[in-house]
Amino acid sequence: MPHTTPYICSTLSTMKLIFSLKSLSGLLAALFIISVSACSTSTSKQTAPSSSAVVAIKHAKAQIGVHYKYGGNSPASGFDCSGLIQYSYKQAGIRLPHSTKQLYKITQRVDKDDLRPGDLVFFKINRRKISHVGIYLGNNRFVHAPSTGKRVNIASLDLNYWKKRFSRGGRF
Repeated sequence: MPHTTPYICSTLSTMKLIFSLKSLSGLLAALFIISVSACSTSTSKQTAPSSSAVVAIKHAKAQIGVHYKYGGNSPASGFDCSGLIQYSYKQAGIRLPHSTKQLYKITQRVDKDDLRPGDLVFFKINRRKISHVGIYLGNNRFVHAPSTGKRVNIASLDLNYWKKRFSRGGRF
């Protein structure tokens, strides 16, 4: 399977390092790595999130419970969906527009199966156009500022409401 080649090469390098220790515990560790890698093969191309994504996620999750406010982009004023994205990535040193439509335009398309933490997830709430965005956290969960009267929270892409409205992921 071609998609596992880099992982296998990495595992083999790790095994060589462990075997160079010439110890029973090294052998046991190598066997553990082999068993874990055999169980975790996947067709997904997920990789670790970038350092800026990790920072953005941390700041977005810190806003859980903050009120939704249309046009808002700070903890003091509240957040709308794109304002939360803009604020969180600004803390990671990345300047982004405060517009769901513009965020959609500047990101590269990512299929649902290839999402990784820090990617943006876009939704068509009004059926025809992109009107909502969140930050993907992994395990089919995302953080977002939902709508008037609600607060920043974590939601699941597995819920029918979000499943039906999911458009695509986006990466920059």
